[in-house]
Amino acid sequence: MMSAKSKKILQQMPQEGFIKLTSEVNRSLNDQQRVALIRKGNELFNKGKLDMAKRIYMTAGYTDGLIRLGDHYYRSKQPLEAFRMYRLAPYRRSSERMIEKMAMILRSWLEEKNQG
Repeated sequence: MMSAKSKKILQQMPQEGFIKLTSEVNRSLNDQQRVALIRKGNELFNKGKLDMAKRIYMTAGYTDGLIRLGDHYYRSKQPLEAFRMYRLAPYRRSSERMIEKMAMILRSWLEEKNQG
């Protein structure tokens, strides 16, 4: 039997699942286009239009924007989406810290199952 805390964590899993994404820079963009996209992404981020900002940051391969999105999702109690953004960036410090936390959660679930 799963605890309420475990159920809550599972409910936070993104509906689309774990999609493999990339943060590689789009080589078809020249520097001017990339800068313009990043500016637009920052504008959308500041307006709270995070999905559009995310798409632009991914298209431009803008790691700082992906990290800011990760930080936002982390503060908003959306750890799986935060983790995805950190991995896309790639921002090892935060993603590795989150991997450790996820491992602790799984360990806790296994202990609960063995005790129940």
